[in-house]
Amino acid sequence: MRVCLASTSPARLMLLRQVGIEPTTRSPQVDEEAVIAAVEAAQARTLPPEEHVLLLARRKAADVAATVAAEGFEGLVVGGDSMFELDGEILGKPYTPEAARARWQSMRGRTGVLHSGHSVFLVRPGADPVEAHAVAAASVTFAADVTDAEIDAYVATGEPLLVAGAFTVDSLGGAFIERVGGDPSTVVGMSLSTLRRLVRELGVEWTTLWNSAGGGGAASA
Repeated sequence: MRVCLASTSPARLMLLRQVGIEPTTRSPQVDEEAVIAAVEAAQARTLPPEEHVLLLARRKAADVAATVAAEGFEGLVVGGDSMFELDGEILGKPYTPEAARARWQSMRGRTGVLHSGHSVFLVRPGADPVEAHAVAAASVTFAADVTDAEIDAYVATGEPLLVAGAFTVDSLGGAFIERVGGDPSTVVGMSLSTLRRLVRELGVEWTTLWNSAGGGGAASA
């Protein structure tokens, strides 16, 4: 079974490759800020994190599913979106070293929640795409003894600038995280256990997605 990842996230791509899935990738053409602003204006409320990430995951997956369906693609389209919440505050990508440094100084010794939205479309020629979706969450506890010098060194690598929450668990930032509660892959970008459940809801066995050297199944076309 072919898989198309509706994302250009290196972390999500790496995650799928690690479990034996070599997907094609497409960049969804979705203006995320405009989507959220339109829905919040229409509903006259601020979307909570779990609704926020699910809305964007579904829009991104739907956009790519429609595109590849028109090209005759048959298989699964996977979309995702993530955001980090600390004491009710949403912490997105810091973008600047100054913002990342301040973020880390405030996060050390504390616990936040990484929310991850998932959307999977089953695409087949001659049929409308069928979707399954869900949200996963994992708590992240940061070490209390992270020093300012360590923070400065980490920020200088550039890694925390363009990731939600200003941290990674699977790369340089992992040493500063003491505990993850829940599926740890959620913090990387997608919950693999959630993804497997959604795939099965669509009538597809997870093992049929293995198509690389890391997977246990035979290669698929």
